[in-house]
Amino acid sequence: MALRIRSDVDTYKDESLIPFDSLRRSCVANADLILTSLRHGGAPDASSARETGRTRAQQGVPLADTLHAYRIGSELLWAEILAEARVRPEVSADVLLSESTRFWAAFSLYAEATAEAYREAAAELTSQGQARRSALIEALFTGIIADRTLREAAHELGLPEQGPYAVAVAEACAPGEEPLTGADAALRQEQLASVWRLLPDQQLALIALPTAKAEAACLRVLRRIPARVGFSPTFQALQDTPQALRFARLALAGLRSGSTGVARFDDNPLAMVVAASPAEAAHLVAAVLQPVIDLPAPERNRLLKTLEHWFAAAGSAGAAAQSLFVHPNTVRYRLRRVEELTGRSLSDPRTTADIGAALLAVRDSWGRHR
Repeated sequence: MALRIRSDVDTYKDESLIPFDSLRRSCVANADLILTSLRHGGAPDASSARETGRTRAQQGVPLADTLHAYRIGSELLWAEILAEARVRPEVSADVLLSESTRFWAAFSLYAEATAEAYREAAAELTSQGQARRSALIEALFTGIIADRTLREAAHELGLPEQGPYAVAVAEACAPGEEPLTGADAALRQEQLASVWRLLPDQQLALIALPTAKAEAACLRVLRRIPARVGFSPTFQALQDTPQALRFARLALAGLRSGSTGVARFDDNPLAMVVAASPAEAAHLVAAVLQPVIDLPAPERNRLLKTLEHWFAAAGSAGAAAQSLFVHPNTVRYRLRRVEELTGRSLSDPRTTADIGAALLAVRDSWGRHR
């Protein structure tokens, strides 16, 4: 019986999946189950059939193959019963007909028990697998995972062992809502592996970017969805996932209120940091640009707009003048006015950095100045 099953069902040919001794013992137990039921009558005991179902689910054998094997074994057993009956004159045709009905009724009952136990075990395994997968993903995002288990985690989660990777964070409009619905499937179509974690207020994704074009493909997928998304810099090692998550959250915080889209931390890291720290940003504005902020609105806006154009022009008064449609000397005059008010020299890289950061903070809280 075991040899016949192994010959006719491909899954059972894999010794590493189903050892032959295990298959033979299962055949013995199930044959004994049916024969005992035929001999003694009474309520059938389906324990061996249920054990077969659970075992095959744990071994990863498809249910269809399990039931196919069960039918092969039962057909062989009935053929042996018929062969024995032919040499026993006392076994009449009426007895065979009666026993045939009982035999195949028992087969049907045991097959159902096998399938029911298989499904129960498969559901348990799925639940356990989902729980373990969820725990591994949480461990990656929080950093509570040992270096030696990172390779195992990557394998179980379907991620490459080495980067580049990136983290995306999307803002949920309501607890439990998935703002990036469909992104997982779209990324798979782009051959990009990813793992996801849903929090009450955010949806997190760790995405593998194995090729030079992968990041662009990933961003195209995310930008097709009307959501607020922060995107981290790329990184090489899974143990850096928590830091990348922090950068992605900073990028998300840098998105203008009420807008959707994908904010890459690398596009303007200073702006992201400023936007994510409103209290510190307000203090920075007060410490650096307060004399300008206190001016009457027309002059204040004129000076702030000039600063914006000057920074955008990489410190060129001539280029800033062209974009502002004024004379270069006008730009220089306004810059000197800023220096006088703040007591800071725009020729000093350190103070220029301070003014640039403060300007980002002003722009974030007030919008662009006209």
